[in-house]
Amino acid sequence: MSASYQLSSCIEWQFTEAGELDARLRSAKAAGFDLAEFHLWRDKPVDALAQALTDTGMRLTGVCVDPRRSIVDPAEREEMVAAVRETIAATAKLGKPDLIVASGFRVEGMSEEEHFANAVTALRAAADAAEEAGVTLLLEPLNTRLFAIMYLVSTKLGLDLVEAVNSPNLRLLYDVWHSAVMGEDMAEVLAGRIHLVAHVQVADMDDRNEPGTGTLDWAAVMQTLDDLGYSGAIGLEYFPTLPMDQSLALTRQKLGC
Repeated sequence: MSASYQLSSCIEWQFTEAGELDARLRSAKAAGFDLAEFHLWRDKPVDALAQALTDTGMRLTGVCVDPRRSIVDPAEREEMVAAVRETIAATAKLGKPDLIVASGFRVEGMSEEEHFANAVTALRAAADAAEEAGVTLLLEPLNTRLFAIMYLVSTKLGLDLVEAVNSPNLRLLYDVWHSAVMGEDMAEVLAGRIHLVAHVQVADMDDRNEPGTGTLDWAAVMQTLDDLGYSGAIGLEYFPTLPMDQSLALTRQKLGC
């Protein structure tokens, strides 16, 4: 199993004892990270984060498009594309990180074909904005346990959308935990399409904690990524149950990184 993957700390949920997000970034650096990620940006200290990135030399692997708007509801399309453009502008000082896009909820009475077509239209417009700015969008499938009426809860559907949009600036974020909740076979859903995946996130089953605290076979997960040829970073998007030094030691052991 390869040990070449760089790990990215989700400072939204990790190093919380440090306080504000910029302080968490500095704590992550002290713990050996060069990469980090977080969720929404509008309530975050963006200028202080920019300074912390400069001071530490760290890089952000992902920030969520904020506000979240639907890619399948035509009534929200204009707001969705505007949110992408605003997030691109706001995060430019953070080094132009990849921007994470969720799908929004299903629209009652809308067919599967209409959902798909609307999603492609919205994502194509968003991808055009990303291409202009030199930014990559990451489309993230979630799960029905947390989001019962979310449209995008399938890795296959997410990859189908990325292929349909056909932009080098739109890729998939594959979350091992969301995929496991949905009962997907990781090797099967990613086979032949790993080139469309730009980021992978991990957490253990069932409770989304650090690898080694649940039921997933992490040696098999990492071997599958190796076999498929994944070469990106691994985002540690989990809720730690242990002090961070112990949590990271267990995670590194399980992931072989």
